[in-house]
Amino acid sequence: MTDLSHAHVLIVATDGFENSELFDPRQALLDAGAKVTLASLKTDPIQGEKGGEKADTITPDLTVDDVDTEDYTALLLPGGVGNPDKLRLNDRVVDIVEEFMEDGKIVAAICHAPWLLAEADVLDGRTVTSWPSIRVDLANAGADVVDEEVVVDANLITSRKPDDIPAFNKAILAALADVAVEA
Repeated sequence: MTDLSHAHVLIVATDGFENSELFDPRQALLDAGAKVTLASLKTDPIQGEKGGEKADTITPDLTVDDVDTEDYTALLLPGGVGNPDKLRLNDRVVDIVEEFMEDGKIVAAICHAPWLLAEADVLDGRTVTSWPSIRVDLANAGADVVDEEVVVDANLITSRKPDDIPAFNKAILAALADVAVEA
C-alpha cells in the first residue's frame, strides 16, 4: 500500500453531496495515510444523498472561508446534483478551485462536481468527463468532454458517477503518490 502521509487533501462539499462520492474517496485517502479535511459553507453537519434520498451526514472541519489552499496537496470535489449547484454560487468556493488549478495542484471532481470547474473558468483546453447532463456545460466552458470512467489531464482528475469510484480513487492515489516522488 502506498504511504500518503505527506498528503493533505481538502474536500469541499455541502448538503446534497452524493454519499459514496464523498465517503468512499475519503476512506481510501485515510486508509493510505493521507490527512483529509472537510470544508463546507457552515460547520453544522451536512446531509448526503443516495438515489435522491437522504443518506449519511458528516460534520465539516471548517468553513470554506477558513481555507488556506497553501495548506493542501489536493482538492476533492464530490458530486450529487444539489451539492455543486449550491457551491458554485459561493465566491470563496470558486476561488478555492481557481487557486488549486493555478497552483497546478491535484483537483479531483466526480459526477456533477465539474460544474465547479466550469464556474471557476479553468476548463479551456482540458479533457474531462462528468455526469451526462452537464457535459454541454463543460464543453461550453472550453473542455474536451469524453465518456470514460476516469480522465486524468495533468493535475485534473474527473469521473462520471458512483460506479466509477474505484477508478477515480485509484487515479487520485496514484497522483498523490507521484507528488511524493517529486517532493
